[in-house]
This record gives sequence, structure tokens and C-alpha cells, in this order.
Amino acid sequence: MQSQSPAQGHAPGINPHGADHHARSYLVGLGYAIVLTLASFWAASTPLVYGPAVPVLLGVLAIAQMGVHLAFFLHISSAPDQTNNFLALIFGLFVTGLVVFGSLAIMSHLNHAMVSMDQLMKMQR
Repeated sequence: MQSQSPAQGHAPGINPHGADHHARSYLVGLGYAIVLTLASFWAASTPLVYGPAVPVLLGVLAIAQMGVHLAFFLHISSAPDQTNNFLALIFGLFVTGLVVFGSLAIMSHLNHAMVSMDQLMKMQR
């Protein structure tokens, strides 16, 4: 009979075996978070990365950082017992996207409909 590892079948950061494994999960998450933070600072300050690619690299590192926080600190996974947490996360992302992209659309429309300063000065004469 094969022995199973304690975390087999669970998402990263989810471990059902006591506080010692819980503390280890937090320490592993902290390690990943520190490495990703240092990588972000390095990417922003080094000349080794192609200039226009820096924002893309920082975005990728930020998304990875969010994944580490969700998995190791908030213990959110797609496991069957985490359905409510996962749905709440998806709903929060949906509302945030709605607010951000809706605001951008409204500001773009207002900018397009705005009278330029030259035209405004001609109207006052």
C-alpha cells in the first residue's frame, strides 16, 4: 500500500494536519511573497529588462503575488468545501472590474465630449 503525503489532494497552503503544518504553510507563503517582492524591485530598477516589457513583467509578478496571498494566507482554493469563499472572490473581482472599467469608460466619454480650451476662449470673446 502506498503512503500518501499529508497535503495530497489539497491546494497549496491548505493542510488539514494541525498547527505545525499551518505555520509551515505561512512560512512558505512568506518566502514566496518575499522572493516575488524582491523580483519586482529588481525588475523595476535593472537595465537588463527591455524597457517597454517592465510593466508587463511587473503585472505578471503582481498576479503571482496575489495568487500566493490567496493560496497561502487566505487559504482560498477551488476545493469543494471552499465553494462559498471561491464564489465570493470571483464576485469581488467582478465588482472591482465593473467599477474600474466603468469609471474608465465614463471618463473617456466625458473627455471626448469636453470643449477644448481654445474653443472655450473663443466663446468668451
